Amino acid sequence: MSGPAVRNQRSRQMLTFGLTLVRHGETQCNKEGRLQGQAIDSPLSETGLRQAEAAGRYLKEVKFSHVFASDMLRARQTAEAIMQLNSSCSGLHLTADSLLKEKNFGVAEGGRVQEFKDMAKAAGKSFMDFTPPQGETQEQVKERVKRFLEKTLQRIGAERWNGGEPDDTSAPASPEAPPAEGRAGDGVEDTALHALVITHGVYMYVAVRYFMEELVCGPPRGCEPALWRSLSPNAGMSRFRVSVRKDGERFVLSGICCVFLHRRDHLKDLH
Repeated sequence: MSGPAVRNQRSRQMLTFGLTLVRHGETQCNKEGRLQGQAIDSPLSETGLRQAEAAGRYLKEVKFSHVFASDMLRARQTAEAIMQLNSSCSGLHLTADSLLKEKNFGVAEGGRVQEFKDMAKAAGKSFMDFTPPQGETQEQVKERVKRFLEKTLQRIGAERWNGGEPDDTSAPASPEAPPAEGRAGDGVEDTALHALVITHGVYMYVAVRYFMEELVCGPPRGCEPALWRSLSPNAGMSRFRVSVRKDGERFVLSGICCVFLHRRDHLKDLH
């Protein structure tokens, strides 16, 4: 067996699902330029609520099969606002997961972002690479990203695999994402499997870098490295296609590619 027949056989042994990451909406601490991290469990500000609702309106026709959020209030409020406006979410359960929490900034939590930058500069580090006393390192955040991804692969694989191959609701495995055309459904219109994940700015930054640098994730066409090394805006979203195959009794990552990064089209009319 060779050529198309082999590719079709491999396709039947894999499934592909969408993964949409959304940063929570603005909080008062965001507005004031203060680090929240894990110690300050802020609600969304009025602007943040409008941003979350704007994300919900943008995604209202996009189908989701799973919804996950950090267990912090600002992320849960953002997830709830999106779900309320999305018909496919009416029967879904919001799973709050502590693995999706923001980075722990230790003694710097509650302080000004500029003060943190000054601390980092004095230590000869960049903002993203600096770990304050009692804080979490980037490697520790990345370990949480890896654990969440692994848990999600096992859950979706176990739910969707019938006997020796995926069920009919999963898309055929694709080595790369189709070109993004500016639609809310870019990259997920061919699959009923789609996880919505609401998390935080630095967590998303670490996740995207892990996908790109270690999982060899294909970037969107024309994407400059500076974009995937930057922070998402509040309520900004990024989307990936994740391919999974079965290896014995476990489900393993087969490939990942990026559809779009830090999209903010839905926020342009907010004032």
